[in-house]
Amino acid sequence: MAKFYSEVTDELQQFIAQQKLFFTATAPTEGRINLSPKGMDTFCCINSQTVAYLDLTGSGNETAAHLIENGRITLMFCSFTEQPLILRLYGQGQVIRPRDEAWEELSAHFDSFPGKRQIMLVHVETAQTSCGYGVPLYEFQQERPTLKTWAKNKGEEGILNYWREKNQTTIDGLPTYILETTEPAQH
Repeated sequence: MAKFYSEVTDELQQFIAQQKLFFTATAPTEGRINLSPKGMDTFCCINSQTVAYLDLTGSGNETAAHLIENGRITLMFCSFTEQPLILRLYGQGQVIRPRDEAWEELSAHFDSFPGKRQIMLVHVETAQTSCGYGVPLYEFQQERPTLKTWAKNKGEEGILNYWREKNQTTIDGLPTYILETTEPAQH
């Protein structure tokens, strides 16, 4: 049975720290829902009401555009080991980019990764656990080196060109403001 929390408790933070994979879900007011897997030790709990993850360059930039439009985000962690548990964090998110005042303080929570694009800062409104009895058992082998290698080989200028080509709008045509020096206020 589901259990709701008004904050990310110490116990839930410990569960999060044990997971090698998490999922993000966002949606525009109109258009496609985006659901993305994330990993590579890019998540941190800042406090019981605030979490963040380092967003690395990828083929799309849906989450940023959705957060700018309406701020809604759900994060999901599920155990693939003995402890069956699913944790969802529901909240309001905002995009923090290297050009933003909060970048320096927030980026200190993460290791440096080639191709780092932005930080998704989430103000958690509700946390919810459920059993996870139907989630299969998997054994973690290792992180894939592919994304780091790709970004390192592209270099800073190559990443910037990639953002110009692939990350300025979503698949539904929403702007991401990745290269803008100013953008509309986020929700």
